[in-house]
Amino acid sequence: MAEIVYPPVLRTALTAFKLLDLRFHMEGTERIPRSGGAVLVSNHVSYLDFIFAGFAAYPAGRLVRFMAKKEVFDHPVSGPLMRGMHHIPVDRSAGAGAYDAAVRALKDGEIIGNFAEATISRSFTVKEIKSGPIRMAAEAGVPVIPVALWGGQRLWTKGRPRRLLQRHVPITILVGEPMRPGEASTAAGDDIAALTGDLRRRMTDLLDEAQRTYPDQRRGVWWQPAHLGGTAPTPEEAAALDAAPRPRRE
Repeated sequence: MAEIVYPPVLRTALTAFKLLDLRFHMEGTERIPRSGGAVLVSNHVSYLDFIFAGFAAYPAGRLVRFMAKKEVFDHPVSGPLMRGMHHIPVDRSAGAGAYDAAVRALKDGEIIGNFAEATISRSFTVKEIKSGPIRMAAEAGVPVIPVALWGGQRLWTKGRPRRLLQRHVPITILVGEPMRPGEASTAAGDDIAALTGDLRRRMTDLLDEAQRTYPDQRRGVWWQPAHLGGTAPTPEEAAALDAAPRPRRE
């Protein structure tokens, strides 16, 4: 397919990273296949995670097609960009269409990006994840590659002011060992559930490593999880915040 929009958007992002002196630490990027389909599954701590997760595939020369909520495609600014980069809109009231489109893209050799938690984690831990990535990979016969992102929440995350011009922020991107769920015809429901649990454990281990080795270790800051001495909500508190009704806008 023609790539008219994605390359200049990527170059713009890389230029911005350089100007802001974002300090990337990346490991495991050699695990991203240089050809063929794969499902890239990342934790979700920031509104910038699409960029950072996609950056994990940059050394392999791959472009990641992300699954994103339909509302992003309806926006007058982000919509044309998302469509131009051939990302996949997800209508949560009719998700089968997005699932089928993702499986077709995987079989055509694309890398599909997915945030299996479905929303940003306010606690900066890995929430319960959906089984979609495992099911898609099994049906398409491609690997699932777990990714951990850390640091982007300091720039822009849920419930906090944007700090997009903040400089010198460390960003950690860790790519884990691929999983191979197998063909859908041999993957029963119990297997899908077990593999989804295994994927979440792998993502949690990667995120723990990213947090433990992060070069800026501070206690009492909002962007650190509670179990590391930060003031972010606990998973239980985060769940309550997510469940609370949104305030009406005047």
